[in-house]
Amino acid sequence: MAYQALYRTFRPSTLGELVRQEHIVRILTNQIETGRIGHAYLFCGPRGTGKTSTAKIFARAINCLHPKGGSPCGACEVCRALADPANLDISEIDAASNNGVNEMRDLREKVQYPPVSGKYKVYIVDEVHMLSDSAFNALLKTLEEPPAHAVFILATTEPQKLPATILSRCMRFDFKLIPQKDIEERLKAVFSAIGKQYEDEAVAAIARAGAGSMRDSLSVAEMCVSYSKGKLTYADVNEVLGSADFYDLCKLGGCVLAGQAAEAVSAAEAVLASGKSAGMLAKDLLTFFHRCTVAKTCKNGAQLLNLPAEMYAALEKVSAAAQPAALVRCCELFAGVETDLRYSTSPRIVLETALVRACLPETEADAALLRRIEALEAKVSALAAGLPAQGMHGQGGHEGGLNAQGAGGFAAHAAVERGADADGYAPHGFVPDDEEAPPEEFFAAAHAAPARAARGEARERAYEGVHEEARPARGAQNALAPENRAKAFAYFIRALRSGARNGVLFAMCQDLESGFEGDTFVLTTDSETIYKRLQSPENHESVRAALEKVGIADFSVRLKGQPADNAEDGLEALKKNFPDADIEVRR
Repeated sequence: MAYQALYRTFRPSTLGELVRQEHIVRILTNQIETGRIGHAYLFCGPRGTGKTSTAKIFARAINCLHPKGGSPCGACEVCRALADPANLDISEIDAASNNGVNEMRDLREKVQYPPVSGKYKVYIVDEVHMLSDSAFNALLKTLEEPPAHAVFILATTEPQKLPATILSRCMRFDFKLIPQKDIEERLKAVFSAIGKQYEDEAVAAIARAGAGSMRDSLSVAEMCVSYSKGKLTYADVNEVLGSADFYDLCKLGGCVLAGQAAEAVSAAEAVLASGKSAGMLAKDLLTFFHRCTVAKTCKNGAQLLNLPAEMYAALEKVSAAAQPAALVRCCELFAGVETDLRYSTSPRIVLETALVRACLPETEADAALLRRIEALEAKVSALAAGLPAQGMHGQGGHEGGLNAQGAGGFAAHAAVERGADADGYAPHGFVPDDEEAPPEEFFAAAHAAPARAARGEARERAYEGVHEEARPARGAQNALAPENRAKAFAYFIRALRSGARNGVLFAMCQDLESGFEGDTFVLTTDSETIYKRLQSPENHESVRAALEKVGIADFSVRLKGQPADNAEDGLEALKKNFPDADIEVRR
């Protein structure tokens, strides 16, 4: 006998041999045992989940003289007759190649003839969604009121393409993807039947590659059996699938998570030079980062991933050094890259650009800002606890290498950046801008912070016992006065600097834009992250207290592009500020 593929050789012959799909098996078994056979069935679901196999088993079972547990006995004269390929009582129709109206008209004529051997004449229409509109219309009446001996079983992977008139006339059964554990058990049974030795990790890799499809898994297994002459290993399966070497992926993924862009691009080039495609490497990287996320967040990660011990140890080492947010970001990034590569004429450039983006999160404004704020919060918390503030990366870089004095001096740097004097007080007439000081000035300001603090304390001691009005002015007594409005933001920053103990709040407020709407002082930001943090009760109260010190009682914090809370107040403010302008209101 000619060789048959594994998925054909081990095709289920009874309902009990189907892998999962218990809900469907139970319904069909009960119908066969009670004799309540419908006239039209719709089997739909992903490929390789048993739709056609179930249809063939059901077609033989409803004709069997002595069904056992809802399955054909295989021994009676009807079962033997139906086993003959020339028998016409069970007809399989490929709708992809017989999708015209003429084929359906021919089916309508043939369905009138009674069965030869069994009780029912069964028509299995595979890929039924490929029928044309006219073919569906030709089938519709027959499907609604077929002869008593006719049973239709429609199978499709895309039920949404079927007309509602067809769907409403069928009993619909949705087949589910098969869990990996069940696929592994089935593969082990197949390997044992053909006498092939295997590693458990190799079987798990084949099951993962099948992605819930039993037929796909058996197809991969057949290639692996032909590739490996001895015991089937995990490395053999990777070679058959064309995946990148695991340890090369560990090296590449480690460079990405460590922010080493040059090393990551070089490692990717080495993998691509070995013959792997950019699309396959992107898919492998997505799988790698997903595994790292599982190993990082799940206590039973080794059990979930089912990798060889030495491979899981290498994976765990890489994931332990990474932040969960970085792993999630890499997963999201490479999930999008896999889609982009399908339509790109320069796949290597798309892949390398994604690698650089993954290595340098600061290239994305929101990610960089969030990372900066998180680092500042960690340092301020450490200082409040009397501990040295540690850098975010521990490498002494500009963003993460501040010591305790540097963290404490950040506010001083912000004041210098905004044009304040050595003690953190803004000069009269100062108008803030949005330019950032270079890193050298940042560190100079950070290390000079203790000296400035000492001078500020000395000046406070010098004025002890002196009446407040006799001291040098530190801000406007009333920022709402017309002559002081231009300096209102500077007064606010100075009051916040002297009154608030939250260095992160002071840093966030440095980048705000300001203006007046009537007597309402409006603070605006284009960062949703800063906007949400300023809405917290603690930060909102600190801002309110600072503004009250300079005579501002009414204020609003808004996200750029967000409409004013009260449009009427804004209109009145415009009329007041521009009395000679002709303002037209359209509603």
